[in-house]
Amino acid sequence: MGTIGLFYGTDTGNTRKVAKIIAKKFGEGVVDIHNVAKATAEDLAKYNSLILGTPTLGDGELEPTWEEFLPKLDDVDLSGKVVAVYGLGDQDGYGHEFVDAMIVLYKKAKERGAKLVGSWSTDGYDFTKSKSVINDEFVGLALDQDNQADMSDERITEWVDKIRADLGA
Repeated sequence: MGTIGLFYGTDTGNTRKVAKIIAKKFGEGVVDIHNVAKATAEDLAKYNSLILGTPTLGDGELEPTWEEFLPKLDDVDLSGKVVAVYGLGDQDGYGHEFVDAMIVLYKKAKERGAKLVGSWSTDGYDFTKSKSVINDEFVGLALDQDNQADMSDERITEWVDKIRADLGA
């Protein structure tokens, strides 16, 4: 078993692709990838370090498999666990709610007692509003595979380097 559990929900497959890239950046055997559509709360609770990923859909909404999965965490104590989040969005088409779903994962992890890491600068993005911005930073890694896919690899590399020690990898 790897040291980090990466749990994602996906609509088009982009969030899964990003999960695989993140795992590769950490190195072989470090990250176990789980689709929340097939995961249990017990799967998530096994890890001391977690990465949670989601796209933002529709009107700033959480991806449906995450909607289904999150209530399962209501009885899971994440105290002592370290959590980083990432989100995908479209800043051109949905700049008024860019990566809004990421805040839902962030808040749930925080509510359950986790230590959150991996905030990310808003520099280099062109959006009007995001619920996932606190103190002028995204609560996690924000990616736009529709308009800035060419910047994703570099952003992922930098983010993984930033959170690696916090996640114990």
